[in-house]
Amino acid sequence: MYDAADLQETVDEIAARLGASATLEDRSFRLLAYGAQHGDIDTVRQESILRRRASGEVRDYFERYGIARAGGPVRIPADAALGVLARVCWPLRHGEVTYGYLWLLDSGALTDERLAAVAPLVARAAAALAQEARSRSDLGRGLLALFSADPEERAGAAIEAAGPVTAIAVRESQERVAALWTLPRGVLARPGSPVALLAPAHLAGEVAQTVRSAYGTAAGVGAPRTDLADAWLSWREARQALRIAEHFPRYAPVARWEDLGVHRLLARLGLPDLRELAAEVAALDDELAQTVEVYLDQGGHAQKAAAELGIHRQTLYYRLGKAERLAGRDLSDGDDRLAVHLGLKAARLCRQEGRP
Repeated sequence: MYDAADLQETVDEIAARLGASATLEDRSFRLLAYGAQHGDIDTVRQESILRRRASGEVRDYFERYGIARAGGPVRIPADAALGVLARVCWPLRHGEVTYGYLWLLDSGALTDERLAAVAPLVARAAAALAQEARSRSDLGRGLLALFSADPEERAGAAIEAAGPVTAIAVRESQERVAALWTLPRGVLARPGSPVALLAPAHLAGEVAQTVRSAYGTAAGVGAPRTDLADAWLSWREARQALRIAEHFPRYAPVARWEDLGVHRLLARLGLPDLRELAAEVAALDDELAQTVEVYLDQGGHAQKAAAELGIHRQTLYYRLGKAERLAGRDLSDGDDRLAVHLGLKAARLCRQEGRP
């Protein structure tokens, strides 16, 4: 991984040699380093330093000039409406890949000759970011081994991390891409179905929310493990929690394994076992199933259940009585009530996973 202090020194040296305000961002416009202020400052530089990231509107403006594909410095004119002063964007490219951007406020003194003089420093910064990206990629591949249920595969995982750690599973999206390389240092990520992440336990909630928001989907968070060798158990829990987050709105969009209660049991079950439980309520239509599920979720409190369903209590009682007759169960009996409740939850998993 890159040395943050070395990257900062590089930016400081570039700013000093050119006498220009400089900032360095990764390819998602997240601020990594910035030099001392020289001359005027614009709103964009202020926001970048204060918020550590440029706004979406400003990013769109800059990308309009083809900075992601440019092989050298790009001159970008001022835009008073956006609070943008004229600047030079120097894409940090290594091996034909853009890893970030160097931004230089330009009052007109940044000639091509002066820029060429700092080209070696720019190349050094680009190489540092490329090394960071490759390092993360290698570690990401190692997650497959670390999360394996096979002890031999786990033994071959070349990953070191201080515990406690937590595994996170996030549903991927065909329409959206998450900038996994921008996650905090110490977080390992591997694209896939689902996306696999390993984070320091204290960052797990934040990382899960960030990545699932980027995809617009759901996430599951396993229980923390002090020993890295047990991370595979957290990964198994994370995938099962994701299953619950996707099918039970109560736990969406981020389900934590430790918060799932009896749903942890359901998440562990395979299709045959789920179907066996769901058979208890096979005779109920959708309306009756929803009515009974809400009633039982509310602990048998008729007034709360009727209010949530938006029906009169007499209508609720009528539906409950009809459901008891069809299912052959007595909802005033604890064992029957448990069987029906589990059956309804199992049926939801079967139904929403496309398995009638």
